[in-house]
Amino acid sequence: MPAVKPDPPAKKRGAIANPPRWRPTRAPVVALPPRRRRSWPYVLVLVGLWGIIVGAAFVFHWMAELPDTSHLLLQSPSHDITLLDRRGRLIARKGLTQGAMVAARDLPPYVADAFIAIEDRRFREHAGVDIIGTVRAALENMAAGHVVQGGSTITQQLAKNLFLKPERTFDRKGQEALLAIYLESHYSKEQILTLYLNRVYFGAGVYGVEAASERFFGKPAIDLNLSEAAILAGSVKAPARYNPLADFEAAEMRAQIVLHAMRDAGFISEKTRRLAVESPPRIARPTGTPGSGYFADWLVSRIPALVGELDQPVVVKTTFDLSLQRQAERAFEGGLAREGRKLRASEGALVALTPDGAVRAMVGGRSYRLSPYNRATDAMRQPGSAFKPFVYLTALEHGHHLSDSVNDGPVSFGKWHPGNYEDRYEGGITLTRAFAKSSNSVAAQLTMEAGPRAVARTAHRLGISANLLAVPSIALGSATVTPLELTAAYVPFANGGARAAPYAIEEIRTNKGRLLYRRKPDDSERVMTPENAGQMAELMVATVTSGTGKAARLEDRPSAGKTGTTQDFRDAWFVGFTSDYVCGVWLGNDNNTPMKHATGGTLPSRIFKNFMEEAERGLPVQPLTSIRLAPPPPVGETPVGAQAAASATPQSQKPSTFEQILDSLFGG
Repeated sequence: MPAVKPDPPAKKRGAIANPPRWRPTRAPVVALPPRRRRSWPYVLVLVGLWGIIVGAAFVFHWMAELPDTSHLLLQSPSHDITLLDRRGRLIARKGLTQGAMVAARDLPPYVADAFIAIEDRRFREHAGVDIIGTVRAALENMAAGHVVQGGSTITQQLAKNLFLKPERTFDRKGQEALLAIYLESHYSKEQILTLYLNRVYFGAGVYGVEAASERFFGKPAIDLNLSEAAILAGSVKAPARYNPLADFEAAEMRAQIVLHAMRDAGFISEKTRRLAVESPPRIARPTGTPGSGYFADWLVSRIPALVGELDQPVVVKTTFDLSLQRQAERAFEGGLAREGRKLRASEGALVALTPDGAVRAMVGGRSYRLSPYNRATDAMRQPGSAFKPFVYLTALEHGHHLSDSVNDGPVSFGKWHPGNYEDRYEGGITLTRAFAKSSNSVAAQLTMEAGPRAVARTAHRLGISANLLAVPSIALGSATVTPLELTAAYVPFANGGARAAPYAIEEIRTNKGRLLYRRKPDDSERVMTPENAGQMAELMVATVTSGTGKAARLEDRPSAGKTGTTQDFRDAWFVGFTSDYVCGVWLGNDNNTPMKHATGGTLPSRIFKNFMEEAERGLPVQPLTSIRLAPPPPVGETPVGAQAAASATPQSQKPSTFEQILDSLFGG
């Protein structure tokens, strides 16, 4: 019989039987499903889909900004302007942005082949973007360590030239490629080549093969030979460097590379290549002078006012004289080269007109290439004492005579105390002497007597168009004028009293000969009496014979003029005339810094003399027109005012001693 276990001993009251041991609790373990493996094709498809989405976004972005490509084959308006001087010599070609459109099929075959060989050898095979060419160019550039070859096709270059900015951005390259494909889908290869040849830039300001052929070789594009075609094709890579006008040797070396490329592409044989190398082209250079660009720019800006906006090439016959222009440039440059550094004068201008206002020469600065800013027409400078002829003419019209005695001494008008140069005064002198020595004191007195408004009206009447403040300092040339404006205002002093606005265009015709404009002789507006014109001429003769402008006096013929110097020697002028020309010279600095004691009677007068002696060489010696036309001054009182003087009846009088001297000197 099995033994019976004894009962466990009795527990105390409140005790727990068999208490459980404490163990940390654990979260229940949940079995995860096995991880799903993704295959590489799935990843590639996903990346591809995102690539398509992003690519489509870029394409839509580029397409939204694409320009209109219709009407590309239409001829653009031509702004080609040929400028001829008064003898029919070529001055310049301006506005030659694009010549007449010429079809690629009408050109010799080697013209297009030259561009294809050097720019896009697979042009006839690709669809706008050449993947093979791009990869090849990238590999060659990587091997060389720098860019030696571009990957853009002719179609891409056309798209860039026609529509896009020359910035190097991802957007622009994308638009370029998209446009190239678009052009290829809408135009034939022949049409694309035509567009490219007529729109590509060749340097020297010309676009298109026709304009480049005319500009560089003086012939139409259909007459280009192989060596000329190679030069044009070679210039496209760097037009500023490889165009033949900029550097013919560099252009020729580049052309040899083009000829080698044409041979390698099978377009020409080795024999043809050698013949082309041995027959370099002749470059057509304009006969215009280095500084004639100033005149050309000024003239071109005036054409639209005469014939409207141009839509075809035109030929403009001008009043310009290239021979006189060369003499003007030599006199101007020679004077500054000799004395400019010493006088601290860096710039200036020279203008030569005929007594009827025709512009014969214009120097707008020392170098058109370095600074095309035309100081002759655009620089507003103070004329100083060169403004005094308007003061003295006003005085004559208000009753003064050349023989009047005036006081050359210190004067004051309120807070204004005009003083003479170096405070030199002569006391009682004649009006003629006061003008010849350029007395500031006398000019101020005459201005205050007649009134600054009267002086301003006189200056405007003679041709000054600038705003003139009617203040006392107008007597000393405190206003600002341009050299052309001031020189033109001296024309009435040279021609006997008739105002003549400066002009430069005789006629404008199309290149086919149709007349668009011809200048009609203007009815000269008389702005002073012949008597006053003669007296003013006498005053200016005194300036060059015994006054501040003695350095401007010509040896073989009468001349007249007036010097001008502004405060602190910031401007120096001489404006004068003979019976044939009116010439103004200004010297100064563009930043308006003072020169070193440069007065109108120094270098400006010498430049005037050097130019005028060359300009007058071979011309008959004649007395000054104003003195020749002016009748002797009447006996007795001269009526006050220009109109009263014009209505007075001159009476005969014995010529003055001054006139007798002129007659004996110049046979007048």
